[in-house]
Amino acid sequence: MADLRASPNALAQHYSRSDVANRLPLTGHSHQAWPDVAIEGQLAAFTDAAAELDGKWDRAAGKAEEVRDGYRALLGDPGGELALGASTHELVVRFLSGLDLCGRRRLVTTDGEFHTVRRQLDRLAEAGVEVVRVPAEPADTLAERLAAEVDGRASAVLVSAVLFETARIVPGLDGLAESCARWDVELLVDAYHALGVLEMPIHEQGLGAAWIVGGGYKYLQLGEGNCFLRLPGHADRFRPVVTGWFSEFSARSERPGAGEVVYGSGSARFAGATYDPTSHYRAASVFGFFREQGLTPAFLREVSLHQTGVLADAFDELALPPELVTRDRSRPRSDYAGFLALRCAEASAVRASLARYGVYTDHRGDYLRFGPAPYLSDRQLHDAMAALGEVLRVGRGTGGVTLPKSRGHG
Repeated sequence: MADLRASPNALAQHYSRSDVANRLPLTGHSHQAWPDVAIEGQLAAFTDAAAELDGKWDRAAGKAEEVRDGYRALLGDPGGELALGASTHELVVRFLSGLDLCGRRRLVTTDGEFHTVRRQLDRLAEAGVEVVRVPAEPADTLAERLAAEVDGRASAVLVSAVLFETARIVPGLDGLAESCARWDVELLVDAYHALGVLEMPIHEQGLGAAWIVGGGYKYLQLGEGNCFLRLPGHADRFRPVVTGWFSEFSARSERPGAGEVVYGSGSARFAGATYDPTSHYRAASVFGFFREQGLTPAFLREVSLHQTGVLADAFDELALPPELVTRDRSRPRSDYAGFLALRCAEASAVRASLARYGVYTDHRGDYLRFGPAPYLSDRQLHDAMAALGEVLRVGRGTGGVTLPKSRGHG
């Protein structure tokens, strides 16, 4: 297995189209560069469509199954049933539409969920669904505090395995799963910020009865259109109201009752409708590349811990004023997933200034996020953090990069 800590990084040659060896892209927690093989998948999708016309769907179905197999390996769930979708939003909506929100009108979640869940639950609350939002911090007790809100009034609990603003791993989800099972409440775990930087063997973690949602746009380099909903064994009792006609493919032999909509079994129960299969061709190529390069969940976790540790140490060496920018040092790096979150008084302005230095990050609220990727070298990580020091020192002085006056933190 190649040494990914060297300079230049051994993987970088496989990302020549993105020129990752000569850039400082630290948005790895959002959009990582695609390996060059991704274009082979996209071209194969066109080739099959040109040669087979409508017959392409048999080949597309094979690619979709390769994508499912890639996710099954990441979840340690070789026999898992996975519905695929273009976005987690469409999959979460299908899940919500299968709940008994008339009889059990309560949904339990946190105030730290990604916008996919946050916005949709905000709208459901406007429509009369009771939405209980538990504070995400402190993360150490989050699962326990969610469990305390679970009772016979609830339909589901929706929580992230990793908090998207801070990269904090949420511990104790197995205990939450047990509480949900006692009350016959569904548990949906968002694994989007976990897969690719954190090992997540769901059965070993007590999440075999949970719904798992996620996708490959971030750490897995699959690009858009590659999301999944992993179904628990009891999913066949659900009749989602939002349902696509692809569910009928495996249900054609069934004879529905008068006025009754029939569903396919397994993942087909939560199937959608006609989609662009190009994304699955691309994802299948990238999953194959990961296998060839030995980028296993365990190795990716090792790389992630090393890289975020390098960033954290380099940040500490800058000794910047904590009222301007700081990080949480109360927990070890092993309690975090794939990026370094810095609490920054002017996160938006700092991000823009870093971009002018050729360092690409992003921010969420007052968190500035540095997201490494396996194709970056330690030297690049040090260079990126050195640029942060330069930006903030110049911004506080009389140099060319001007930041708004710091407001500080409470």
